[in-house]
Amino acid sequence: MKSTAPVNATALAAAATSLYASSHAAETGSVASILFVDQSGQLGGAEFSLLPLAVTWAAHREVLLLSDGPFRAKLEALGVPVRLACDTRVSGIRKEAVHLNWLMALPGVVRQIRTIARHAEAFDVLFLNTQKALVLGALGKPLHRRRIIWHLHDIMSDDHFGPLQRFIVKWLARCAVDHVVANSHASAASLVALTGCKPERVPVVHNGVDLDEFSRAGDADVNALRRRLGLPEQVYLAGLFGRLAPWKGQHVALEALARLPELHLVLVGSALFGEEAYAESLREQAARLGVGERLQFAGFRDDMPAWMKAVDVILHTSTEPEPFGRVIIEGMAAGRPVIAAAAGGVKEIVRHRKNGWLVPPGNVEALTEAIDILHAAPELAQRIADQALIDVSRHFSVEAYLEQMRRTIGKVTG
Repeated sequence: MKSTAPVNATALAAAATSLYASSHAAETGSVASILFVDQSGQLGGAEFSLLPLAVTWAAHREVLLLSDGPFRAKLEALGVPVRLACDTRVSGIRKEAVHLNWLMALPGVVRQIRTIARHAEAFDVLFLNTQKALVLGALGKPLHRRRIIWHLHDIMSDDHFGPLQRFIVKWLARCAVDHVVANSHASAASLVALTGCKPERVPVVHNGVDLDEFSRAGDADVNALRRRLGLPEQVYLAGLFGRLAPWKGQHVALEALARLPELHLVLVGSALFGEEAYAESLREQAARLGVGERLQFAGFRDDMPAWMKAVDVILHTSTEPEPFGRVIIEGMAAGRPVIAAAAGGVKEIVRHRKNGWLVPPGNVEALTEAIDILHAAPELAQRIADQALIDVSRHFSVEAYLEQMRRTIGKVTG
């Protein structure tokens, strides 16, 4: 999809990250070289967390992607060396169907294991950023013999993964992975429960956002911003950001929209990983509920800060526990009140009625009531948004994230 970002956004981001990277250049001699491996070319939470780390790593580094997409373009625009190791059969393996099609993909799996191992030999550390990268990178350890760091972005429960996947992860985490870094205490606790390892073996580093990117978006005239983005003006507008997927709960938000006749909703994100049928079901649901005129499908957008600043309230409606909830800290950085599903890593970010509003996952009534309350009480909504901005600045900035990641990686590679 064509980017809607301002023409100088990439240049500004590149300049900022280059300045940050140069401030650490003196450390290069003592910093391990890293091969980062990610299964996806798409831009999801795991990829957004890897991006600033790869850009600013003050030593030899490279990103190996197992499928192509906009993530590669973004990395290359910011000066990060990228290689591709794509195999359609391997990339087509889905977590819910791994037991059905992994045998057909076995030749491709073997090729990718060897490819990753061959590239890893030129680096000190193999940093595996996703679960498929974990499997392919860790299985090749007898070939490359490099230290392995796994960045855990998932809650390893039977709600999310099948028995075979959990068995494989348990075995690899015990036998092949040298160090794990989790994106939340919820994710860390799930791995501890699965493997029986000690909690101190799974340090937690929360994701961070670039606050400067949100401040540059500006919000002096929200209606002007909405006009530029093609959004309805002078209405109470909610935004739901993220890929269109059943567990992300966009259908829950549509049910709430039907109960609030003054509300308008924009869904920013597209269907990935074979979830187009769900996207179509949302359009059918909107027609059935009669809310089509108050609903907008915006698709994938590259200028997320502007879109977030253009809405009055940001919704997070995941029906299953969220490993972290990056969209929540982005909404906080945008200075907008966030209503979020209270499960998983979300509860490590949001303090109810202080810096956000928590509702039970999948509860349409509670979501409807929360939207109605914040709409009717703009002072309360603003107070929550103001505190959220303070909290994200203190605890979830990209600078804090990078400093903690460097410190953690330094401990395990020193």
